[in-house]
Amino acid sequence: MTKAGTTLAAAPAPARAARLPRRRGVELSLLVLAVLLSVYGYCAVGLARAGTVPPGAVGYGAGLGVLALFAHVAVRIRAPYADPLPLPIGVLLNGLGLVLIYRLDLETPGDQAAPTQLVWSTLGVGLFIAVVLVLRDHRVLQRYAYVCVVAALVLLALPILFPPVNGARIWIRIAGFSIQPGEFAKVLLAVFFAAYLAANRSALAYTGRRLWRLQFPTGRVLGPILTIWLVSVGVLVLERDLGTSLLFFGLFVVLLYVATGRTGWIAVGLLLAVLGAFAVGRLEPHVGARIEDWLHPFATIDAGQGPNQLSQSLFAFAAGGFLGTGLGLGHSILIGFAAKSDFILATAGEELGLAGLAGIVLLYALLVERGYRAGLALREPFGRLLAVGLASIVALQVFVIAGGVTGLIPLTGMAMPFLAQGGSSVVTNWAIVALLVRVSDSARSQYDGREAP
Repeated sequence: MTKAGTTLAAAPAPARAARLPRRRGVELSLLVLAVLLSVYGYCAVGLARAGTVPPGAVGYGAGLGVLALFAHVAVRIRAPYADPLPLPIGVLLNGLGLVLIYRLDLETPGDQAAPTQLVWSTLGVGLFIAVVLVLRDHRVLQRYAYVCVVAALVLLALPILFPPVNGARIWIRIAGFSIQPGEFAKVLLAVFFAAYLAANRSALAYTGRRLWRLQFPTGRVLGPILTIWLVSVGVLVLERDLGTSLLFFGLFVVLLYVATGRTGWIAVGLLLAVLGAFAVGRLEPHVGARIEDWLHPFATIDAGQGPNQLSQSLFAFAAGGFLGTGLGLGHSILIGFAAKSDFILATAGEELGLAGLAGIVLLYALLVERGYRAGLALREPFGRLLAVGLASIVALQVFVIAGGVTGLIPLTGMAMPFLAQGGSSVVTNWAIVALLVRVSDSARSQYDGREAP
């Protein structure tokens, strides 16, 4: 009471800062759904082919579930604020890939790829767990930018010393064991590009000469990164790995645009890509043959030689219709030796239909979107460029592969992330998901106790 007899109101207590929800329960629920959908697909293949549930269904579901659980625990411990979507998307795509490869294995008893792919998937999830547990801050990678670029160039050059496989020198085969070093090099180059562009973004954006409406940086600033890119792409051209060359080129242009904010780099990149594709198509017979197949996919049928891989892929998509023939009931194995790798999307299109194919593409789009979202939420430039670069790797791969098997662009011979047979690919993609989880955790934790944007 005051002297005047009035009551003095108590001062309101300061409001506590709202803490961001960690959403690990959402992630766990989505992981359970991803595992159940994968097991359902595995059982559907067995029921369609033999009328009974495959004997390994329980083991497959338990193995995939344990891997997903270990990955979830690692995220819960070390990255509690991470985006809850990338890990379940990776598990679902990887699980669906194992189902599709198992389904194609039933047509090739002498070439069983699913068990090997399961081992590589286990190694990939193990690498995911290691990255999440060991890498406490993604900014540490910026210190090792030049180590990464040297390692990437060495990995890219190694296959030159080994004999070609299917016309391309992209594999290292020793005593029945094979890896594709270029898959690992793309992550290392993304780290280098992000670190270099983050350190020189002001010089890249505001110095140099202006030509028409475009302002080009000085050679001293742009020269080192341009040299690294030219060397990497040149090595890939010598190895006839045009798909990875296109991927590196797209990654370089995207990160240069994000670092400088100048849309002119997109136009320059598209122009150079068209000129480069025209030149390589004229000078390299292997690439020229693929362009001819793309321009005339039914030429071999008209000549009485039967359908080629691209035309058989188009027939598979057409046979699938809207809802598909059902898992295990398609004929995409007629594509040949690349059915489990380059053309595995044709199996998904035939047996899951346009609806299932759209769902797969949406999963990739959502993974890319979450990577971009995490990058844009960060305040520091290296993390922003790294997240955008890693997400762009996935986006470019999906576009190049899906465009190739559907006849939109010429075939390039790359592996569909998580779906296709390829140990190096699945391990690398799990590393990408781990880095996106780490970046998203940093992006959200910086707003802990404050309102997120």
